[in-house]
Amino acid sequence: MRLKAVNARDLTPEALRLFTGRTPLLTAGDPTACNTMTIGWGGLGEFWQKPVCTVYVRQSRYTFQFVESHDYFTVSILPEDRKDALRLCGTRSGRDMDKIAACGLTVRYGAGDAPFFDEAELVLVCRKLYAQDMKPECVIDHGAASPFYKEGDWHRMYVGEVVEAYHA
Repeated sequence: MRLKAVNARDLTPEALRLFTGRTPLLTAGDPTACNTMTIGWGGLGEFWQKPVCTVYVRQSRYTFQFVESHDYFTVSILPEDRKDALRLCGTRSGRDMDKIAACGLTVRYGAGDAPFFDEAELVLVCRKLYAQDMKPECVIDHGAASPFYKEGDWHRMYVGEVVEAYHA
């Protein structure tokens, strides 16, 4: 086990890199079943006086059912040399294959039995606080949003309290 528990509030310098220039894996489930997918959008901050991570998941994604049915999710940053795993997790569905096994990732479990990967450089274990569907009628800048919703497959936003953090 190379990951060490750290205080989420001590990760501030890392927070700026989490969703820019790196591709995080969003994972949800439990020891009986889980799935992971790459995510390109997200944010870190403070909400209700708690450190939080916000992620967005389309309802058509297989991982959506795992995030919906569990109280916790994780965000993992793999090292640069694991781009092969990110490519597979970003292009294949867990409905069709066991992506985690195919990538040779080692699953560990955090709070709420939330799955994450021992190979990661940084992991955030998050307890869901808030979820809301994004809706076209709420968009203010339609020019910014329209390229991402040509199929009408809108995201659900999840705000999770960062209850555990691990850093290599």
